[in-house]
Amino acid sequence: MNDLRFPIGPFRYEGPAAPEQIQEWIQTIQDTPAKLRQAVAGLTDDQLDTPYRPEGWTVRQVVHHMADSHMNSFIRFKLTLTEETPTIRPYEEARWAELGDSRETPIEMSLALLDALHQRWTILLTSLTEEQFQREFRHPEHNALFDLKKALALYAWHSEHHIAHITTLKEREGWK
Repeated sequence: MNDLRFPIGPFRYEGPAAPEQIQEWIQTIQDTPAKLRQAVAGLTDDQLDTPYRPEGWTVRQVVHHMADSHMNSFIRFKLTLTEETPTIRPYEEARWAELGDSRETPIEMSLALLDALHQRWTILLTSLTEEQFQREFRHPEHNALFDLKKALALYAWHSEHHIAHITTLKEREGWK
């Protein structure tokens, strides 16, 4: 795909998802920290501070964004499971990516956070019943309801999307 913003294509949800598809998405969530570690292994600070596309985030910002975003998603899952159709709180992800912790912090902090977070998230996801996956939250920016199946699909895609930002940059630059 030629669009550097969407190296695996934009998010699409064909719902409702079959149990096998849900298991694949859970596996993606479980595997994401290891795949991300593999994608960034051996990169220098200069490489980590290289944008994955013109006017895009640096690799470092992508890694920290994934931690920020996935923490938010995990909390949204927990709110949805414990409250009746909660309205989630959006956040300004582009502005978060400009903060000092996203621009300057060693990526190991977010990699370690993602290791632990995804372990917890996988335990939570594998414990859910079909009925729980049908629970919904309201997203005020989209003025729409999202069930947890769609949210899971989105974050499985989100994981692969950002890892592909890094791996396609490495391929274009010839980095090993």
